Amino acid sequence: MLGPVVCDIASTRLSAHEASRIAHPLVGMVILFTRNYENPRQLAELCAEIHAVKPGVLIAVDHEGGRVQRFREGFTEIPAMRSYGELYARDPERALRAAGAAGFVLASELRACGVDFTFAPVLDLDWGRSAIIGQRAFSSDPRVVARLAQAVTHGFLAAGMANCGKHFPGHGWAQADSHVALPVDERPAADIESADVMPYAWMGISLVSVMTAHIIYPQLDAVPATFSRRILRGLLRERLGFDGFVFSDDLSMKGAVNAGGYPERARRALDAGCDGLICCNAPEEVDALLPQLEFTADASWRERAARLAPRGRAPEREQLEKLSLYRRALELMDPA
Repeated sequence: MLGPVVCDIASTRLSAHEASRIAHPLVGMVILFTRNYENPRQLAELCAEIHAVKPGVLIAVDHEGGRVQRFREGFTEIPAMRSYGELYARDPERALRAAGAAGFVLASELRACGVDFTFAPVLDLDWGRSAIIGQRAFSSDPRVVARLAQAVTHGFLAAGMANCGKHFPGHGWAQADSHVALPVDERPAADIESADVMPYAWMGISLVSVMTAHIIYPQLDAVPATFSRRILRGLLRERLGFDGFVFSDDLSMKGAVNAGGYPERARRALDAGCDGLICCNAPEEVDALLPQLEFTADASWRERAARLAPRGRAPEREQLEKLSLYRRALELMDPA
Protein backbone atom coordinates (compact mmCIF):
# COMPACT_ATOMS: atom_id res chain seq x y z
CA MET A 1 0.00 0.00 0.00
CA LEU A 2 1.84 3.06 -1.32
CA GLY A 3 -0.73 5.71 -0.39
CA PRO A 4 -4.05 6.01 1.46
CA VAL A 5 -6.48 6.31 -1.46
CA VAL A 6 -8.37 3.26 -2.76
CA CYS A 7 -9.94 4.01 -6.15
CA ASP A 8 -11.84 2.02 -8.76
CA ILE A 9 -12.04 1.77 -12.54
CA ALA A 10 -14.99 1.82 -14.92
CA SER A 11 -14.73 -1.28 -17.07
CA THR A 12 -12.82 -4.42 -18.02
CA ARG A 13 -9.90 -2.47 -19.51
CA LEU A 14 -7.79 0.31 -18.07
CA SER A 15 -8.16 3.71 -19.71
CA ALA A 16 -5.27 6.14 -20.08
CA HIS A 17 -6.88 8.53 -17.61
CA GLU A 18 -7.40 5.75 -15.06
CA ALA A 19 -3.77 4.72 -15.44
CA SER A 20 -2.75 8.30 -14.75
CA ARG A 21 -4.94 8.40 -11.63
CA ILE A 22 -3.49 5.13 -10.32
CA ALA A 23 0.02 6.49 -10.86
CA HIS A 24 -0.65 9.36 -8.45
CA PRO A 25 1.56 9.02 -5.33
CA LEU A 26 -1.42 8.97 -2.95
CA VAL A 27 -3.17 6.01 -4.62
CA GLY A 28 -2.23 2.76 -2.93
CA MET A 29 -4.97 0.35 -3.96
CA VAL A 30 -7.42 -0.31 -6.79
CA ILE A 31 -10.72 -2.01 -5.92
CA LEU A 32 -12.49 -4.10 -8.57
CA PHE A 33 -16.18 -4.88 -9.02
CA THR A 34 -18.33 -7.19 -11.13
CA ARG A 35 -18.29 -4.60 -13.93
CA ASN A 36 -14.54 -5.17 -14.22
CA TYR A 37 -14.85 -8.91 -14.80
CA GLU A 38 -15.47 -11.09 -17.86
CA ASN A 39 -13.49 -14.25 -17.17
CA PRO A 40 -10.33 -15.33 -15.32
CA ARG A 41 -8.03 -14.66 -18.29
CA GLN A 42 -9.35 -11.11 -18.78
CA LEU A 43 -9.06 -10.46 -15.03
CA ALA A 44 -5.45 -11.65 -14.98
CA GLU A 45 -4.62 -9.37 -17.92
CA LEU A 46 -6.31 -6.39 -16.24
CA CYS A 47 -4.46 -6.98 -12.97
CA ALA A 48 -1.14 -7.31 -14.81
CA GLU A 49 -1.84 -4.00 -16.56
CA ILE A 50 -2.62 -2.24 -13.27
CA HIS A 51 0.47 -3.65 -11.58
CA ALA A 52 2.59 -2.56 -14.54
CA VAL A 53 1.31 1.02 -14.24
CA LYS A 54 2.45 1.19 -10.64
CA PRO A 55 4.51 -1.63 -9.18
CA GLY A 56 3.52 -2.17 -5.57
CA VAL A 57 -0.03 -0.89 -5.93
CA LEU A 58 -2.46 -3.43 -4.44
CA ILE A 59 -5.54 -4.78 -6.20
CA ALA A 60 -8.53 -5.58 -3.99
CA VAL A 61 -12.13 -6.75 -4.24
CA ASP A 62 -15.16 -7.35 -2.02
CA HIS A 63 -15.22 -11.13 -2.39
CA GLU A 64 -16.74 -12.72 0.71
CA GLY A 65 -18.87 -15.60 -0.56
CA GLY A 66 -22.65 -15.85 -0.74
CA ARG A 67 -24.27 -12.89 -2.44
CA VAL A 68 -21.11 -10.77 -2.16
CA GLN A 69 -18.88 -12.51 -4.69
CA ARG A 70 -17.83 -10.16 -7.49
CA PHE A 71 -16.37 -12.80 -9.80
CA ARG A 72 -18.51 -15.85 -10.54
CA GLU A 73 -18.11 -17.55 -13.92
CA GLY A 74 -14.79 -19.37 -13.80
CA PHE A 75 -14.56 -19.03 -9.99
CA THR A 76 -15.69 -21.49 -7.34
CA GLU A 77 -18.98 -20.46 -5.73
CA ILE A 78 -18.14 -19.71 -2.10
CA PRO A 79 -21.05 -20.41 0.30
CA ALA A 80 -22.54 -17.64 2.41
CA MET A 81 -20.70 -17.42 5.72
CA ARG A 82 -23.96 -18.06 7.60
CA SER A 83 -23.81 -21.66 6.34
CA TYR A 84 -20.60 -22.22 8.30
CA GLY A 85 -22.23 -20.82 11.41
CA GLU A 86 -25.12 -23.25 10.97
CA LEU A 87 -22.69 -26.14 10.56
CA TYR A 88 -20.82 -24.97 13.66
CA ALA A 89 -23.98 -25.47 15.71
CA ARG A 90 -24.00 -29.14 14.64
CA ASP A 91 -20.31 -29.94 14.34
CA PRO A 92 -17.89 -27.18 15.43
CA GLU A 93 -14.67 -28.85 14.35
CA ARG A 94 -15.98 -29.74 10.92
CA ALA A 95 -17.22 -26.18 10.48
CA LEU A 96 -13.79 -24.77 11.32
CA ARG A 97 -12.14 -27.15 8.87
CA ALA A 98 -14.61 -26.28 6.11
CA ALA A 99 -14.32 -22.53 6.73
CA GLY A 100 -10.53 -22.70 6.53
CA ALA A 101 -10.76 -24.60 3.26
CA ALA A 102 -13.18 -22.03 1.86
CA GLY A 103 -10.82 -19.23 2.81
CA PHE A 104 -7.97 -20.97 1.00
CA VAL A 105 -10.01 -21.57 -2.16
CA LEU A 106 -11.30 -17.99 -2.20
CA ALA A 107 -7.91 -16.38 -1.70
CA SER A 108 -5.91 -18.72 -3.94
CA GLU A 109 -8.29 -18.25 -6.87
CA LEU A 110 -8.11 -14.48 -6.52
CA ARG A 111 -4.33 -14.48 -6.31
CA ALA A 112 -4.06 -16.78 -9.32
CA CYS A 113 -5.64 -13.95 -11.34
CA GLY A 114 -3.50 -11.19 -9.84
CA VAL A 115 -5.87 -9.91 -7.14
CA ASP A 116 -3.89 -9.22 -3.96
CA PHE A 117 -6.51 -8.67 -1.28
CA THR A 118 -10.16 -9.12 -0.36
CA PHE A 119 -12.21 -7.10 2.11
CA ALA A 120 -13.26 -10.09 4.22
CA PRO A 121 -14.30 -11.62 6.55
CA VAL A 122 -17.46 -9.99 7.88
CA LEU A 123 -17.27 -9.81 11.69
CA ASP A 124 -20.73 -8.32 12.16
CA LEU A 125 -23.11 -10.24 14.40
CA ASP A 126 -26.37 -11.51 12.95
CA TRP A 127 -28.98 -9.92 15.18
CA GLY A 128 -31.73 -10.74 12.65
CA ARG A 129 -32.26 -7.03 11.95
CA SER A 130 -29.92 -5.90 9.15
CA ALA A 131 -30.94 -6.94 5.65
CA ILE A 132 -27.65 -5.69 4.22
CA ILE A 133 -25.72 -8.06 6.51
CA GLY A 134 -28.00 -11.08 6.86
CA GLN A 135 -26.38 -14.24 5.47
CA ARG A 136 -23.01 -12.48 5.28
CA ALA A 137 -22.62 -12.91 9.06
CA PHE A 138 -21.41 -16.18 10.58
CA SER A 139 -23.58 -16.05 13.69
CA SER A 140 -25.15 -13.94 16.42
CA ASP A 141 -22.62 -15.35 18.91
CA PRO A 142 -19.40 -13.31 18.95
CA ARG A 143 -17.38 -16.35 20.00
CA VAL A 144 -18.58 -18.34 16.99
CA VAL A 145 -17.92 -15.37 14.71
CA ALA A 146 -14.37 -15.01 16.02
CA ARG A 147 -13.57 -18.72 15.71
CA LEU A 148 -14.94 -19.09 12.18
CA ALA A 149 -13.41 -15.83 11.02
CA GLN A 150 -10.08 -17.01 12.39
CA ALA A 151 -10.43 -20.23 10.40
CA VAL A 152 -11.25 -18.35 7.19
CA THR A 153 -8.28 -16.02 7.65
CA HIS A 154 -6.00 -19.00 8.26
CA GLY A 155 -7.12 -20.19 4.83
CA PHE A 156 -6.29 -16.78 3.41
CA LEU A 157 -2.87 -16.93 5.05
CA ALA A 158 -2.15 -20.35 3.53
CA ALA A 159 -2.78 -18.73 0.13
CA GLY A 160 -0.57 -15.75 1.02
CA MET A 161 -3.37 -13.20 1.44
CA ALA A 162 -4.08 -10.77 4.28
CA ASN A 163 -7.55 -10.03 5.65
CA CYS A 164 -9.96 -7.26 6.64
CA GLY A 165 -12.59 -7.57 9.37
CA LYS A 166 -15.69 -5.43 8.86
CA HIS A 167 -17.61 -3.28 9.77
CA PHE A 168 -16.21 -1.86 13.02
CA PRO A 169 -17.67 -1.61 15.61
CA GLY A 170 -20.63 -3.56 14.18
CA HIS A 171 -23.22 -3.31 11.40
CA GLY A 172 -25.50 -6.13 12.52
CA TRP A 173 -27.98 -4.23 14.70
CA ALA A 174 -28.78 -1.07 12.71
CA GLN A 175 -31.52 -1.78 10.19
CA ALA A 176 -30.78 0.88 7.57
CA ASP A 177 -28.35 0.21 4.72
CA SER A 178 -25.43 2.64 4.91
CA HIS A 179 -25.16 2.55 1.10
CA VAL A 180 -28.38 4.54 0.87
CA ALA A 181 -28.93 6.01 4.37
CA LEU A 182 -27.17 6.90 7.62
CA PRO A 183 -28.01 4.12 10.11
CA VAL A 184 -28.18 4.71 13.85
CA ASP A 185 -27.48 2.09 16.53
CA GLU A 186 -29.02 3.37 19.76
CA ARG A 187 -27.88 0.55 22.05
CA PRO A 188 -25.95 1.24 25.25
CA ALA A 189 -22.20 1.34 24.84
CA ALA A 190 -21.83 -1.66 27.14
CA ASP A 191 -24.01 -3.80 24.87
CA ILE A 192 -21.96 -2.96 21.78
CA GLU A 193 -18.62 -3.37 23.51
CA SER A 194 -19.48 -6.68 25.16
CA ALA A 195 -20.78 -8.34 21.98
CA ASP A 196 -20.22 -6.73 18.54
CA VAL A 197 -16.71 -5.50 19.31
CA MET A 198 -15.41 -8.75 20.79
CA PRO A 199 -14.43 -10.61 17.57
CA TYR A 200 -12.02 -7.76 16.81
CA ALA A 201 -10.44 -8.19 20.23
CA TRP A 202 -10.33 -12.00 20.18
CA MET A 203 -8.72 -12.27 16.72
CA GLY A 204 -5.67 -10.45 18.07
CA ILE A 205 -2.62 -10.05 15.85
CA SER A 206 -4.08 -12.29 13.13
CA LEU A 207 -6.47 -9.49 12.16
CA VAL A 208 -4.47 -7.49 9.62
CA SER A 209 -6.96 -4.72 8.89
CA VAL A 210 -10.48 -3.53 9.62
CA MET A 211 -13.09 -1.52 7.76
CA THR A 212 -15.20 1.06 9.57
CA ALA A 213 -18.99 1.36 9.65
CA HIS A 214 -20.82 4.44 8.40
CA ILE A 215 -23.15 4.21 11.40
CA ILE A 216 -23.82 6.57 14.29
CA TYR A 217 -23.59 4.99 17.74
CA PRO A 218 -24.96 7.81 19.94
CA GLN A 219 -23.81 6.12 23.15
CA LEU A 220 -20.25 6.01 21.77
CA ASP A 221 -20.09 9.28 19.81
CA ALA A 222 -22.32 11.72 17.94
CA VAL A 223 -20.69 11.12 14.53
CA PRO A 224 -20.42 7.99 12.35
CA ALA A 225 -17.68 5.56 13.36
CA THR A 226 -15.65 6.38 10.23
CA PHE A 227 -15.22 9.95 11.48
CA SER A 228 -15.01 9.24 15.22
CA ARG A 229 -11.72 9.59 17.11
CA ARG A 230 -13.44 8.13 20.19
CA ILE A 231 -14.31 4.95 18.32
CA LEU A 232 -11.25 4.48 16.10
CA ARG A 233 -8.48 5.86 18.29
CA GLY A 234 -10.08 5.41 21.70
CA LEU A 235 -11.94 2.11 21.43
CA LEU A 236 -10.18 0.31 18.58
CA ARG A 237 -6.58 1.43 19.02
CA GLU A 238 -6.25 2.17 22.73
CA ARG A 239 -8.71 -0.13 24.46
CA LEU A 240 -8.59 -3.12 22.08
CA GLY A 241 -4.92 -2.60 21.24
CA PHE A 242 -5.48 -3.02 17.50
CA ASP A 243 -2.31 -2.16 15.59
CA GLY A 244 -3.39 -3.09 12.06
CA PHE A 245 -4.55 -1.01 9.12
CA VAL A 246 -7.90 0.83 9.26
CA PHE A 247 -9.89 1.36 6.06
CA SER A 248 -12.84 3.70 5.85
CA ASP A 249 -15.90 2.22 4.22
CA ASP A 250 -16.63 3.80 0.85
CA LEU A 251 -16.69 7.59 1.26
CA SER A 252 -19.22 7.84 -1.60
CA MET A 253 -21.91 6.01 0.39
CA LYS A 254 -24.92 7.91 1.75
CA GLY A 255 -23.79 7.06 5.27
CA ALA A 256 -20.76 9.35 4.74
CA VAL A 257 -22.20 12.34 2.89
CA ASN A 258 -23.24 14.24 6.03
CA ALA A 259 -19.54 14.63 6.83
CA GLY A 260 -19.18 17.24 4.07
CA GLY A 261 -17.73 17.33 0.58
CA TYR A 262 -15.29 14.69 -0.57
CA PRO A 263 -12.12 16.48 0.61
CA GLU A 264 -13.72 17.13 4.01
CA ARG A 265 -14.81 13.49 4.35
CA ALA A 266 -11.29 12.33 3.53
CA ARG A 267 -9.71 14.75 5.98
CA ARG A 268 -12.11 13.85 8.78
CA ALA A 269 -11.61 10.11 8.22
CA LEU A 270 -7.83 10.47 8.39
CA ASP A 271 -8.07 12.67 11.49
CA ALA A 272 -10.32 10.11 13.18
CA GLY A 273 -7.81 7.33 12.66
CA CYS A 274 -8.40 5.82 9.22
CA ASP A 275 -5.28 4.76 7.32
CA GLY A 276 -6.97 4.07 3.99
CA LEU A 277 -9.75 5.94 2.18
CA ILE A 278 -12.04 3.87 -0.04
CA CYS A 279 -13.43 6.05 -2.84
CA CYS A 280 -15.73 4.22 -5.28
CA ASN A 281 -18.02 5.22 -8.14
CA ALA A 282 -16.94 8.87 -8.00
CA PRO A 283 -13.98 9.28 -10.38
CA GLU A 284 -14.41 13.05 -10.74
CA GLU A 285 -14.41 13.42 -6.96
CA VAL A 286 -11.23 11.37 -6.67
CA ASP A 287 -9.55 13.43 -9.38
CA ALA A 288 -10.43 16.56 -7.43
CA LEU A 289 -9.41 15.04 -4.10
CA LEU A 290 -5.91 13.86 -4.99
CA PRO A 291 -4.34 17.32 -5.53
CA GLN A 292 -5.93 18.62 -2.29
CA LEU A 293 -5.27 15.72 0.06
CA GLU A 294 -2.50 16.27 2.57
CA PHE A 295 -0.95 13.02 3.74
CA THR A 296 2.50 11.94 4.87
CA ALA A 297 3.19 8.28 5.59
CA ASP A 298 5.05 7.87 8.86
CA ALA A 299 6.91 4.73 9.94
CA SER A 300 3.95 3.23 11.81
CA TRP A 301 1.62 3.73 8.80
CA ARG A 302 4.15 2.08 6.50
CA GLU A 303 4.48 -0.86 8.89
CA ARG A 304 0.71 -1.37 9.00
CA ALA A 305 0.42 -0.99 5.24
CA ALA A 306 3.18 -3.51 4.58
CA ARG A 307 1.12 -6.25 6.23
CA LEU A 308 -1.54 -5.90 3.51
CA ALA A 309 0.79 -7.10 0.76
CA PRO A 310 0.46 -10.68 -0.52
CA ARG A 311 3.07 -13.20 0.58
CA GLY A 312 4.85 -15.55 -1.79
CA ARG A 313 4.42 -16.08 -5.49
CA ALA A 314 0.93 -17.21 -6.50
CA PRO A 315 0.51 -20.01 -9.05
CA GLU A 316 -1.34 -19.21 -12.25
CA ARG A 317 -4.85 -20.63 -12.55
CA GLU A 318 -3.83 -23.65 -14.62
CA GLN A 319 -1.13 -24.49 -12.09
CA LEU A 320 -3.44 -23.94 -9.14
CA GLU A 321 -5.94 -26.50 -10.38
CA LYS A 322 -3.21 -29.16 -10.40
CA LEU A 323 -2.22 -28.60 -6.77
CA SER A 324 -3.35 -31.32 -4.36
CA LEU A 325 -3.85 -28.76 -1.58
CA TYR A 326 -6.29 -26.79 -3.71
CA ARG A 327 -8.20 -29.91 -4.78
CA ARG A 328 -8.40 -31.09 -1.15
CA ALA A 329 -9.68 -27.68 -0.04
CA LEU A 330 -12.43 -27.88 -2.67
CA GLU A 331 -13.53 -31.17 -1.12
CA LEU A 332 -13.49 -29.87 2.45
CA MET A 333 -15.19 -26.48 2.02
CA ASP A 334 -18.75 -27.78 1.57
CA PRO A 335 -20.80 -26.84 4.69
CA ALA A 336 -23.73 -29.13 3.81
